[in-house]
Amino acid sequence: MASKVILADNLSVLQSMPDACIDLIYIDPPFNTGKQQTRLHLKTEQSETGDRTGFQGRRYQTVKLGSRSYTDMYDDYLAFLEPRLQQAHRVLTPHGSLYFHIDYREVHYCKVLLDQVFGRESFINEIIWAYDYGARTRKKWPPKHDNILWYAKDPQKYTFNYDAIDRIPYLSPGLVGAEKAARGKTPTDTWWHTIVPTNGTEKTGYPTQKPLGIIRRIITASSNPGDMVMDFFAGSGTVGAVCLELDRDFILVDNNPQAFEVIKNRFTGCPEIDFIVGD
Repeated sequence: MASKVILADNLSVLQSMPDACIDLIYIDPPFNTGKQQTRLHLKTEQSETGDRTGFQGRRYQTVKLGSRSYTDMYDDYLAFLEPRLQQAHRVLTPHGSLYFHIDYREVHYCKVLLDQVFGRESFINEIIWAYDYGARTRKKWPPKHDNILWYAKDPQKYTFNYDAIDRIPYLSPGLVGAEKAARGKTPTDTWWHTIVPTNGTEKTGYPTQKPLGIIRRIITASSNPGDMVMDFFAGSGTVGAVCLELDRDFILVDNNPQAFEVIKNRFTGCPEIDFIVGD
């Protein structure tokens, strides 16, 4: 199966897929920040006079569906996620895993939902990605971490390549001996890793881009060469970039034409990738 990048609603794509066809899913859905502000609800539709350009020069018009206050986003957010997570569970292979990337505001509610969909026994880890970058509030402890929830389709039989995981330096290498110090130690469930630097070589210009190092660790540990990996909130396409590096196939889905263009630009010169604009 060729790797694919699809511009479409992710629920419709998931519903069209057969059972047990994906070995690993990583998703980084939009964070529900809880701020008291109004958000516009938009969709894009093909139009010759549209305000956006998509695949093969097609034009798309942004259509305002309405707006609503952020105060009612909590219930809507979980209702939005639930059918997508149910489909994610269905398309995973028996040895497959889901990594769900969220922040501290919603992680507790999302874990309850994931427990319902996957079963509490399928919860393997909560990974804390900690970073130290940007402004610091003086009104509370500055939040500088994200949460990644790992669920296995079958908690008794899932892929975890312990020996392939990248190692990190010992804080006190002189206390463990030269051999251990040279080998390094296995990461725990707390990962210290910088965000994508503003002027870094990874930067694509997409606002929620995640670092290659975080995604590489997940894909290395929880999939094998030749496996199929999926990200149905694809954003900047980092999952695909790591899959190309590690010899995995992938399916990326996003309904944002701007994300689609960012991914196309990122994978320029990769004829093995199919770019598909959905209905």
